[in-house]
Amino acid sequence: MLAELTLTLLLLLSPLALGQTQIHQFQYQTDEQFHEELVVRPLAGDHVNTYFQFTTRWHYGVHKNLYHTQLTPRVIAEILQTYDVRELHIGLTQGLWRYETWGYPIVEATGGAELWAWFSSPNLTDDSVNNQWMRLANVFSGILCASLNFVDNTNSIAPKHIFRPQFMESGHRSQQFVRYATLPREIVCTENLTPWKKLLPCGSASGLATLLNSGYVHNTKYHSLGVKVRTLCDSDDPNNCIVELTQTANLVYDLKLLEQSNTDFSLRRLFGMGLNGYCEMANSSKIYVQRNEQGERFQLTPPPQEEVLSKVGGHSVLFGVYDIQQQFEGPGARLFNIAWLGPKGNSKREHMSPPPLYAHRYLLGNGQKHGRIATEVTNTHYEPLPVVLMELVPWYVHAYLHTLRISSKPQHLYEYTTNELKYSLLHYAPGKQRVLPTHLEIGFMLPARSSALITIEVDYLLLKWLEYPPDANHGHYIGSAVISSQLPIGRNYTALPLEGYLFQDSFNASRTAYMLTLRTEALIVSLPTPDFSMPYNVICLACTVVALAFGPIHSVATKLIIVERQTTIPRNLLRKIVHKLTTRFSRRPANSAVNEQQNDEQNGKGKEKEKKKEQEKKQLDQTENKKFCDKQAHM
Repeated sequence: MLAELTLTLLLLLSPLALGQTQIHQFQYQTDEQFHEELVVRPLAGDHVNTYFQFTTRWHYGVHKNLYHTQLTPRVIAEILQTYDVRELHIGLTQGLWRYETWGYPIVEATGGAELWAWFSSPNLTDDSVNNQWMRLANVFSGILCASLNFVDNTNSIAPKHIFRPQFMESGHRSQQFVRYATLPREIVCTENLTPWKKLLPCGSASGLATLLNSGYVHNTKYHSLGVKVRTLCDSDDPNNCIVELTQTANLVYDLKLLEQSNTDFSLRRLFGMGLNGYCEMANSSKIYVQRNEQGERFQLTPPPQEEVLSKVGGHSVLFGVYDIQQQFEGPGARLFNIAWLGPKGNSKREHMSPPPLYAHRYLLGNGQKHGRIATEVTNTHYEPLPVVLMELVPWYVHAYLHTLRISSKPQHLYEYTTNELKYSLLHYAPGKQRVLPTHLEIGFMLPARSSALITIEVDYLLLKWLEYPPDANHGHYIGSAVISSQLPIGRNYTALPLEGYLFQDSFNASRTAYMLTLRTEALIVSLPTPDFSMPYNVICLACTVVALAFGPIHSVATKLIIVERQTTIPRNLLRKIVHKLTTRFSRRPANSAVNEQQNDEQNGKGKEKEKKKEQEKKQLDQTENKKFCDKQAHM
């Protein structure tokens, strides 16, 4: 039994082996190709899933470099060459995908922002990869107008087992490094959709991208924007390489919110407008509509041009195909619309059976000091399934490895037993405060028709006051856990094969096992939070006291104090008014008399001065005459 378990886990964790047949088929008429696709799938619970995929493939040779492109954005090509990136995945998601009712999505994503990349070069080291990783995040932060610049060593890890490369090296074998980070607080809005559409060859001017109206995209229950870049090279010819850029938009609409009484819908109802054409630079432009399962209750108008039956792992899916390039053949402007019409008076809806593997995540315990992180994985298949779980716990939450437990129970029981599952794979990297997060990867075999509960005890730290976000009482996020497995059947499996790049490559793509990766819910923990309103109250009180004290002191220090004689003022209001009037009028004549007296005094003083001057002048004249007479007498 141990040998089987080890063999299964090795099969699960084996690296991707793409066939060389795809590489030898790189015989293009042109160097670059562009394809646009739309997949519409009615889901259980009156929900509709619309999946957009825009794929650009560029085949470059020895006489060309990554700076001369026509359809591929030059910024993407420069990043690949500057930062030694061989594979890149970016996801911006708002909402939660419901696995139990909706099945598996075509492309997996977690809430908020998620980013991981593979680096490969002969001279790379861990330190250089860390620097290039943060620079890469900063560059795409500007390209997609997202907060990816917050990616650093405190929220980044190097997964060991759960992610496998999807690229192919050229010639020599180089050392490979992978980095992963998630920002669960990130909110996806219009400022992310607009730069995302600008990366398309036709932008939002024509083609299927015209349906992505921000007013209808962000009103959905779930919407996710994705960017995936990888390089595929021939091992025999290192110059025979392809750069593949895939942009995806995954939306889930609730028909009950479309302001209509029944569940009929159309492209115009979902996106606010019909399709006005296809991108002139596209080699193919197609719409795929799922007809069976939840879509079998609808009638399509107009009917599809062709129908394709796909059998994957014993599960059959019927798709109706619309070729948009054929629909718009011939001159004349027109709009194309597809309507889904359900039978009248039929309100019964069939529910989809749960998928073979799904998971949930939640917190246990109470208080703001201790707790437990619990992840529940359920296997509804009749065979055991290998499971690899990856946890990224932030540095402000301390996880204790010795408290790790894996309990199991059959599906028909409600409580977990004391039986514990033994793990066969374990990788644990303890976190460090304000430096590194806690990284945990664990692998085990989940028995058939049973559930497993993985718990680990944690402690919550008290942060510094500058480390709290503006909405500290909202809580702090712990990113979702990533679960990987291999399914022996293709029920509810809609992912594209790794060697394919178009949605039609998933038709009849049966194989021995199907690689599955799913995400759980993100968690919000309530850390010990101080009362941030207290400093505000202290500041307000101190400012009030200072203002009240400053006013009287300033008044006393700057004003001139004049003491007036107190007079008996009557208390009656009427007498007060009469008293004021009489005092005013009585002061006026007194003041005038004083002024006249002062004028008279000044005039009298002036006359006395004039008289004195005249007397002095007369005396001088008399003395001069007397002297003149004495002189004559002597002569």
